[in-house]
Amino acid sequence: MGKKNLEVCFSPALFRRFENPESIVVIIDVFRASSAICTAFENGAEAIIPVAEVEEAREHKTKGVLVAAERDGNVLDFADFGNSPFNFTREKVEGRTIAYSTTNGTQLINIASSAHTVVIGAFLNISALCGWLTEQERDVVLFCAGWKDKFNLEDTICAGAIGERLMESGKFLTICDSLHASIDLWSMAKGDPPAYIEKAAQRSRLRAKGLDDCIEFCLQPDFTKIIPVKENKILKAMGK
Repeated sequence: MGKKNLEVCFSPALFRRFENPESIVVIIDVFRASSAICTAFENGAEAIIPVAEVEEAREHKTKGVLVAAERDGNVLDFADFGNSPFNFTREKVEGRTIAYSTTNGTQLINIASSAHTVVIGAFLNISALCGWLTEQERDVVLFCAGWKDKFNLEDTICAGAIGERLMESGKFLTICDSLHASIDLWSMAKGDPPAYIEKAAQRSRLRAKGLDDCIEFCLQPDFTKIIPVKENKILKAMGK
């Protein structure tokens, strides 16, 4: 088969331009949803229910489901915890199903629901993810969460890191300027991602709220080999 198309979508506001029912969409929300989801599965979570609305998350809580929920970095008053990957310890999540709702990341999963497959990508699972994507013989859209429909740096450099590996595999082609831009930004960042990301707006937001303790963790490669995948309306660890 011929090479497959590779694109980057910088914002949920742009996604309708990238919709393709035959594609794989990779959800990228580095600070912090996709990193937290990968961490939860690495620590033994059974399933994650992505929830867009606060009231739906509250309803899951009334049914006894473990709830991780935040808005603008603030843990919702009824939630068991927020969306820092450090919250998803083995002691809390092993064998559990978690209803998960965040400002940006979990809503993307619903936006991308028309795709053939939706998976979660991060630096934390980058090698496993890229290896799997190169084997699928499908077009790929790297879908950045951004910040409230705006472009952000952290998701873009992660898309660039993934995009660089996929293009180097020889299995993909592109005419997408967003992909070239993300790879160019990654080439600037990859020598020292934490230093590069100091200029990111979300870095400043998290620092202001005292939520920046997980920044370096979220930027480290290959914490896990697990690829979270959407099956029906929930996320599962691929192959489990």
